[in-house]
Amino acid sequence: MKKHLFLFGGSPPFGPKLGKLFASYAQGPNGKVAILFLERDGWHHYMPRYTSILAKNKLTNFLFLALPTSDSSMIEELRSCTGIIIGGGETINYHKEIIGTILGQLIKEMYDQGIPVAGFSAGALISPLHCIIPPIDNPFNKHLFLDGLGLLQEYVISVHYSRWNEEKNLKTAVDRLPVSGGIGIDDDEGLYFENETLINSEGNNYVVVEKR
Repeated sequence: MKKHLFLFGGSPPFGPKLGKLFASYAQGPNGKVAILFLERDGWHHYMPRYTSILAKNKLTNFLFLALPTSDSSMIEELRSCTGIIIGGGETINYHKEIIGTILGQLIKEMYDQGIPVAGFSAGALISPLHCIIPPIDNPFNKHLFLDGLGLLQEYVISVHYSRWNEEKNLKTAVDRLPVSGGIGIDDDEGLYFENETLINSEGNNYVVVEKR
């Protein structure tokens, strides 16, 4: 069973190439994609940023799953989805609502079964086995080293790489953690991993830091 992971360094939308690829793995017109996001005022108006490119590829059925949620019926409906998107926003809150929860366990199970998962910004940060959150992205103003979803075992991820000046933080994480390396992703960049191997990109604005 092939596993499909799409990671983006900034906010949605998908790029045309990776959006088409995600839609194809999510079964296109016959698919249903869950979008996990932090609930805030006006969220309905933001959702087209996630859905627009997918809709152009005939994927139009979406489950909007606002966090936090204790709605067991919504979580159960997630099981029927053929694709999962984890949105952007306050990374520490995504981590709190997903990692170590039933929701997080289900995402990992579905990913292992071949359901494509996409993470934008915060969604990308929590996707690896090791989640690193830089000082600029948390209220503690510290470099946080936390557990992640485990969708990517050998690499840690930095997002907004150039805008947040993440080179030092990423190298520190690679040196400290038991990983092969790290990947810094810029705002306008998307990466596609098949079976945890990077095989495609859109934007060509990313760096790979190998363990020294």
